[in-house]
Parts: sequence; structure tokens; C-alpha cells
Amino acid sequence: MTSQEYIDKAEANLIHTYNRYQIVLDKGDGVYLYDVDGNKYLDFTSGIAVFALGYNNKAFNDALKEQIDKLIHTSNYFYSPVLGDAAEHVVKATGMDRVFFTNSGTEAIEGAIKLARKYAFLRDGNTDHEIIAMNHSFHGRSLGALSVTGNAHYQEAFKPLIGGVVFADFNDLQSVLDKVNDKTCAIIMETVQGEGGIYPATKEFIEGVRKICDEKDILLISDEIQCGMGRTGSMFAYEQYGLKPDIVTVAKALGCGVSVGAFAAKENVAKALVPGDHGTTYGGNPFVLAAVNKVFDLYDELKIVDHVKETAPYLESKLNELADKYDFIIDRRGRGFMQGLEMSIPVGPIIKEALEKKLILINAGTNIVRFVPPLVIEKQHIDEMVAILDGVLANVK
Repeated sequence: MTSQEYIDKAEANLIHTYNRYQIVLDKGDGVYLYDVDGNKYLDFTSGIAVFALGYNNKAFNDALKEQIDKLIHTSNYFYSPVLGDAAEHVVKATGMDRVFFTNSGTEAIEGAIKLARKYAFLRDGNTDHEIIAMNHSFHGRSLGALSVTGNAHYQEAFKPLIGGVVFADFNDLQSVLDKVNDKTCAIIMETVQGEGGIYPATKEFIEGVRKICDEKDILLISDEIQCGMGRTGSMFAYEQYGLKPDIVTVAKALGCGVSVGAFAAKENVAKALVPGDHGTTYGGNPFVLAAVNKVFDLYDELKIVDHVKETAPYLESKLNELADKYDFIIDRRGRGFMQGLEMSIPVGPIIKEALEKKLILINAGTNIVRFVPPLVIEKQHIDEMVAILDGVLANVK
């Protein structure tokens, strides 16, 4: 079949919720993707911050093949040999005490919301608690996750959403204080806002929020779905602030392409959920947990976090050079391998032209180019990306 035939067949049967690029990807290797016509693309999106280990990692693939030949699924009525190791990996990495495995990041957010509400209910017996979320945040598209997503555009057609959610301004501590009241049970935020523009939390802000939570028995929920798993130069971004949340949500690179997420919590919070409160048919089955275990093994073996720390400054310096060169680039910001170039113009045409030159990029909003490459990229890949992007930017009128 031709590329167009693949596209036509898909579009004839899919609900049209994505404006897909007119490319049919067939395989990947390292930091490159290949379409069905054999064209090679440098990938600086990693499936939206998912494929941290790069494509076609043999050790990862072999671990999945081995598990497929053993057992793929049983349900959570049973234990599996991989369950204890995976739970231990996540608990140790997050600094939490207990974990629940989900199918996705969105489901991890749903679980975190339920856990926070159950914790508050057990504390005072009330069911009218409020959660403070952040403007310009993104937590997912299910009704619960959408309810704490601070973007009216995503919400407006799907109201009424779940109640008891109010919004404050990210990196504005007074804005949060103004929303806190006796009903507040949790504050949820991305440690580095992704869709909202690649904004890291300031030290003063996140420390201030942690202090509020400690003083008023409010739970801090850290959404580390995109910025976690080593992407910002530490396993989880909140580690760079010297504090811990009460609940953490994880996904994306947790399975490196296998659909798995998790929410983890401190012991005193986690025990609020008891049998019957929450569940999932597929979540945490042997296949996905084999992926989780191999991801953590390879992170250690390849020293992924150290590599990000060592290589990310080079990416930052190269992006800074582009920002200095072109006056329509307003800012470069981010942490580690989660970077953004904010521009005074729409970035859609730039991303489109880069794709034509075999460089895959994505946006964050209408005017920010987002860089979330595989965490295994080397300096030569950064140079290759910058050379292509520089050529595209030079053509901007």
C-alpha cells in the first residue's frame, strides 16, 4: 500500500479527533523514525516525551518478548512475579510509600483526585471539598482530569465537569493563598507546565505551596507525567526543589511506549483507599510491569539521568544561540530535555517546514516550539536538529 492508501483507510474509519501529519511511520531506530517510503526523520518529540530510551532498544524489546511468551494479563485478583519489583521501583524512585498502576497518565490523575477526596472525607466526613488547580495547566482529557486542566478551550464543550475545582495562577503564591479555604483538600500542579508553555515552577512558589499544605493538612499532588522519569535532569522534577509531594502521578516514559501509568502516595495518604474504592482491569498487568522493570533497569545501566544532566546544557546553549540570532524568538526556557522556544509568531508553519526537512517537532500552544527528545540523544543529534531548524527559521518572513 502507498502512504496515501494507509492514510485514506484510517481516515475512513477513525473518529477525527487528531489533525495528523500526512506521514505513515513504520519503524524506529535510536533517535530516528522511518516512514513506509523509507524516509528518515530525526525525532525530537519521542512520542510526546514517552520514548526516553529511543527506538528499537534490543534489551527493552527482548524483555517484552520474553514476557509475552510467559503471561500478558491475568487481572488484579492475582499477583505476578513482576508486580513486586515494579512497585518497589516506583516507590523508591518517587520517594513515596505506596503505588497504584493505571493504564495512562490521565487515569493516574483520576486516581490521584479520588485519593485526595477520600483522604479528606475520612478526615472530616464532608463531601464538599475543593481542589486548587493551576491556570494554563494540562492534566488529561477524561472528565476528571479535564476538570483540573486550566484551559477553557479544552473544557467548554464538555461541561458540567466535576465540581469543587478552583484555579490559581502558576508561580503566583498569593493567587494560591487567595483560593485556600476550609474546604481545600488538595493542590495539583505540574512541576514544569508542559502544554501551558514549558514553565518550571519557581523555588519560591513550590516551597510556598508545600508550606501551605503542611500548615493546613492539604495534599500536594505533583503531576510528573511529562517532566518526570529523568527528563528534567533528576528522576522527578520536584527533587530539584528539595521537597516531596503527598501524591505523584507518573506515566509516559514509565513504560517507554507501553501503556502504563501510576499514582504513588505517602503511607498516611495511601491508606485512605481500601478494597472497592478504586480498580482497573488492565492496569499493572504482567506485560506492562515487565516494561516498567526493564525501563528502570536500563535507566540505571545507561545512567540516563546523568546523561541528561551532562547533555542538556548543550541543548540549552544551542537553543539560546537561535534565540539570540532571531528577533522573533522571545524566550528559551525549560529544564533538561524539556525545552521550549517562545516566538512572537505562530509556530505551526515552522514545525511543518521542519517536518518537510525530516525533523519532527511539536508545539506547546500556538507560539512555542517544544523539544522533548529521547533522553539518549547525543550532541551530534542536537547539532543536526539545530542545523535543520536554523535553516527553517532563516526562511521566516
